[in-house]
Amino acid sequence: MNHTKQEWQYHSNKPTKGRKLLLLQRDEIVIALPLLFRLIPRDQILKRLDWFESGAESETNFLKVSELLSLVTRKRKLNSDLRVELEQLNLCLNQMFSDYGWRMVRKELAQVKKRKKKSHIELSNDLIHRLKAFMSIKQLDSFDQALDFLLSECESLQIDPSNEGETT
Repeated sequence: MNHTKQEWQYHSNKPTKGRKLLLLQRDEIVIALPLLFRLIPRDQILKRLDWFESGAESETNFLKVSELLSLVTRKRKLNSDLRVELEQLNLCLNQMFSDYGWRMVRKELAQVKKRKKKSHIELSNDLIHRLKAFMSIKQLDSFDQALDFLLSECESLQIDPSNEGETT
């Protein structure tokens, strides 16, 4: 399957610095759906006029983008080839959003992706203080490093049969 990334076609002057804006990719569809469905209704467009090209609030645009979003979602669930439909959707999104608006959409998508990669675990203050002391002793910079170190130690103790019955 062709994994080329569709680039944003700028409405005004193409920037000379920074990253190129990209349109939606197959693996972003699930994350992008709620965001796009939240942004494309007429009342939301009118709240963020600078995010959209003129005429973006028309019912026709809304229906076309909604239909393509649904079609792409269905095809993705069926593991079907959706290159053509994704290209059509991206073309519609490119016509609907302004350069600034799409930059903001990409920014929000990046935040959503980042949040999905992180987990939050609740720990007691006692345990936090013990972890911080351990981090200080072992000169570790983050809780991730401390937990990784401890888990690695635990795994090595379980693998090495000569450590049976030993305590540290």
